[in-house]
Amino acid sequence: MGMKTGSLLVGAGFLLGTVGVKALTSQQAKRCYVQSAAYALRAKQYYEEVVEQAKAEVDDIIAEAEYINTQAAAEEAVEVAPESIPEPTKEETKKPRKKTAAKPAQ
Repeated sequence: MGMKTGSLLVGAGFLLGTVGVKALTSQQAKRCYVQSAAYALRAKQYYEEVVEQAKAEVDDIIAEAEYINTQAAAEEAVEVAPESIPEPTKEETKKPRKKTAAKPAQ
């Protein structure tokens, strides 16, 4: 690469950079940036609303599932309670007799 080619590339880069800066700072470019930022903010707000709705749905589902589990546990406790207490046998239902002391043999 010769000296002349290198100088041309540096000059072209400088010119392109200057034109690029002018294009980036123009009023039309600024309007484009503002419109893009406004669109991005609207999209962000929309997605935040979607996420909030999804969280609310999940909270409802969790609350309903917990309610179902507590109802099932309560029903299970009612079903298990009578079975877990054994019924008294005939010997247990009889009144205990008073034991009298045996009289010593004479």
